[in-house]
Amino acid sequence: MNHEEIKRYFENNPPPKEVQWTAWAKITDSQVFLNSCYTTIRNFNGPVDRCPAWWHLRDFYLHIKKTAGQQTSEEHASE
Repeated sequence: MNHEEIKRYFENNPPPKEVQWTAWAKITDSQVFLNSCYTTIRNFNGPVDRCPAWWHLRDFYLHIKKTAGQQTSEEHASE
C-alpha cells in the first residue's frame, strides 16, 4: 500500500481526533498529523521508503486498522 492509498483510506474512514498511539506518543489532532505526513512525503527528495514521514504514516495506518478490528470484536463480545 502506498501513501496515496492510505490517504484515500483516511478520507473515507477518518481516525478519531485523539489517538494514544503508544505509551509515549499521543496524537492530539490526527488530521494535523496526517496532513503533516502527506506534506512531508510530497516534499521529500529521494525514495519514499527512505522518508521518515512515510514510515510514521504506515505505522499509524496499521495501528488504526488494528485498533478498529479490536473495537469491532469487543462490541460483538458485549452484545
